[in-house]
Amino acid sequence: MDSLTQIILGGAVGNAIVGRKIGNRAILYGAIAGTIPDLDILSGFFTDPITAVEVHRGFTHSILFAFFGAILFGYLLYFIEKKNKVTYEEGFWLFFWGFFTHALLDMFTTWGTRLFWPLDYSFAFKSIFVIDPLYTLPFAYFLIRSMREKSNLDKRMFYNRMGFYVSSFYLFITLMLKAFAFYSFTDALDRQGIKYTEMSVKPTVMNTILWNAIVETKDSFLIGEYSFFDKSPITFQEFPKNHTLIKSLESHPLIVRLVKISEGYYTFSEKKDEVYFNDLRFGLLKNEGEEVQFAFSYRFYLDDKGELQVEEVKKERKDGFKLLKKLWFRLQGV
Repeated sequence: MDSLTQIILGGAVGNAIVGRKIGNRAILYGAIAGTIPDLDILSGFFTDPITAVEVHRGFTHSILFAFFGAILFGYLLYFIEKKNKVTYEEGFWLFFWGFFTHALLDMFTTWGTRLFWPLDYSFAFKSIFVIDPLYTLPFAYFLIRSMREKSNLDKRMFYNRMGFYVSSFYLFITLMLKAFAFYSFTDALDRQGIKYTEMSVKPTVMNTILWNAIVETKDSFLIGEYSFFDKSPITFQEFPKNHTLIKSLESHPLIVRLVKISEGYYTFSEKKDEVYFNDLRFGLLKNEGEEVQFAFSYRFYLDDKGELQVEEVKKERKDGFKLLKKLWFRLQGV
C-alpha cells in the first residue's frame, strides 16, 4: 500500500502496544515501523530496473525481517523509552507487528509480498489497489481521534481499536467484491465460448467498483473490465503473446528474470524494429488505437559490446491523468 496508509497502520500498532505509557510518541514509533519495509525501493537508485523490481517486497516484507529487525529496533526503542517504563518486550512487539502488519496489508494488493523470503513464492490476494481512500481515510480518522484523547486512556484505545475494526472489515468486503467480479468474468467467458487456462482479477485505480481481468488463452491474453454498474456484457481486448519474437533468446538471463517477475502474464511487442517486454499484471497505461502502452514495459537494446540490455519504458504524467479520467467514466458503467 501507499506510504501514508502504512504510516497510519504502523501508528495504530504502536499506539495499541505502548500508547498508554508514552502517548503519541507510540504512534510516531509505529509510523517509523510502518515505513521501514518500503525503504527497499531505494535499491532503484543503485541497481538496474529488473533487480529493483526483484528486491521490492522481498526481504524487508518477510517474517525473517520482522523478527530480526524487531530485535534490533526493539532494543533501540527500549533504550530511548526505558525511563518511561517501556520494556524491551514491548519494543520488540511494536516493531515486529509494525513490520509484519505492513507485509500482511501488502498481501491484499496486486504486487503481493514474499512473506516467506528467501522462498520465491509471492502472496497476493489482489483485492485492493495500492491507494484506496476507503481503507485509508476512516483509519486515519479514528487514529486522529485517538491521538486527541490524551487523558482518557480507555477512550484513546477505543478509537484505536475502531480503526483496526473498520479497516479490517473493509478488507474483508474487498475479498467479497473480488469474488463477485471473478464470477462475472468467468460467466462472460463461458457465455462467449472462450477457452482459457488462467485468469487474474484485480481492482482498478483507487476503487473496488471497477475490476480488471487478464485471461490467458493458448496464443494470447485477453483483457476485460467490469463495473458493478455495468448493464452491457463484458467485452475483452486481445493481445497476442508474440513469444516467438525472442525464441532464440528465451533462455537469456534477462528474459528469464522478466518472465519470473511477471508471473507468466507477459507479452512481447515490436515497435520500429525494437522489441518490448510487457508485464500485464498492472494493466494498460495508454490504449488509443495503435498507441498501446502497459504500465510496466521494458525495451531491449544492445550495448556497445553487443550484449543484450533492458530499460524500463518511461511513463508520462499526462497519460496517467488521461487514464484516471477514463477510468472514472468507465467506473460509472456501460
